[in-house]
Amino acid sequence: MKQRAPLTLAAVTAALAAITGVAALTAPAADGRAADGKAAAAARMPVERSLLVCPGPSSSDIAETTYTSFTPGAAAGKGSARLLGATKDAKPVLEPKEPGKPVGATASGADAPALTGSADGVLAPGWTAQLTTKVSVGRTRGVLGAGCTAPGTDFWFPAVSTAKGREDYVHLTNPDDAAAIVDIKLFGPDGPAKPDAGASESIRVDPKSSKTVLLSSLVPGAQLADATAHVTTRAGRVGASVQVGEEQVGSDWLAASADPAGSIVLPGIPADAASVRLVVFAPGEEDADLKLRLAGPGGAISPAGSEQVHVKAGMTAAVDLKDLTRGEPGSLLLTPADPKKSAPVVAALRVVRGSGAKQEIGFIPATGPVGTRATVADNRPEENTTLLSLTAPGADAKVKVTASPGTGGGEPASQEVTVKAGTTQTLTLAPAGGKGAYALTVETVSGGPVHAARTLSLPHEGIAMFTVQGFSDDHSTVSVPKAAQDLSVLTR
Repeated sequence: MKQRAPLTLAAVTAALAAITGVAALTAPAADGRAADGKAAAAARMPVERSLLVCPGPSSSDIAETTYTSFTPGAAAGKGSARLLGATKDAKPVLEPKEPGKPVGATASGADAPALTGSADGVLAPGWTAQLTTKVSVGRTRGVLGAGCTAPGTDFWFPAVSTAKGREDYVHLTNPDDAAAIVDIKLFGPDGPAKPDAGASESIRVDPKSSKTVLLSSLVPGAQLADATAHVTTRAGRVGASVQVGEEQVGSDWLAASADPAGSIVLPGIPADAASVRLVVFAPGEEDADLKLRLAGPGGAISPAGSEQVHVKAGMTAAVDLKDLTRGEPGSLLLTPADPKKSAPVVAALRVVRGSGAKQEIGFIPATGPVGTRATVADNRPEENTTLLSLTAPGADAKVKVTASPGTGGGEPASQEVTVKAGTTQTLTLAPAGGKGAYALTVETVSGGPVHAARTLSLPHEGIAMFTVQGFSDDHSTVSVPKAAQDLSVLTR
């Protein structure tokens, strides 16, 4: 057998010199700077895996639920995604196959389960899912819409209630293989509500399962018309949403408020809102004094008689804004009354359309900006069914709005929209020839932050049934720092 000649010291030195020469031309410096001396920027890379949790749709036997799943974009490559019941050995409800095309499924009755799921590869970045339920009759009939969310450990729900005539259930879904331990605290206008012994602490949610908790059962006898629920985990993580039923008024999902902040936006108040009630909570140690403004199509104005609200630390405050919009769609902007003094708050709106026996209820929590990109999955192509609201609270902005094909076909449609500072612009956009549910994606093109919400109206027998879902940054990319090369490893 022919043997290779051993490498001499001179040959090794020459090889290392050649490698080092190439590296000097192409690699960043050891301090993370590029060859031209400028700092090397971290790269943005698509996420490789996404998780979603959806609450159980309804306890009504006549409920009709539509599930919609969508990943924006048209990336090539491999990927998989599926949503399945939050039980062991459950079968998939939805299995998307490619980005850019929504898929849907339906379920009837009270047996439709909560869902958990994951997506990887090209289906992971921006993966979105939505459930929309219609209950045509009963004490809490209405349209209930909920965006599926990533599991977490901390949630704020302003605008809950334990008053007579209200049934507010916290839905907790555990997607993991270990049990989650959850605490729920309620805060009313006088501060923390005294819970029934042990009822609100150490609530166990078994692996791959869901649990519902009636809020009024945590504080028996307490009639809290306006309250804030704080859901946290001691162990594990959960998806959390509140299903609200109000006798003779309607029902809907209340999503968690955006994280506490000194300035917040509540986007997408319908033009025909008959009643708007603001519920605010200050979770910190300082009181909050807030200025209220309604951002409409022509600019921002202060509602007469409700220009400011004072929120005591650790307490819930409520303001009845009545017919705030006066026939024009808008968004509520909350900012510190004194720019030099800011205290974080969370907030949500209780919105009622219609009157008498034809009322319907919906909720609008504080929503963060759309960021680079955000999507709401379930929209309908029928005329006057889907309305998109875009709000620029502080500076002019331009966004691109894209309507995907429907679950039954159609061609995507796009439109660029300029939103002036302090205004709310609305539009309807649907795929050409679209059939079935479709997704709306909003991307920031330039300018300041934009907040967005979609109103889905599904009238029934003269009742203006509706639901409003906010858009949240899909965080479809992550920052990957530039790595500096260490050539000393070649000599070790």
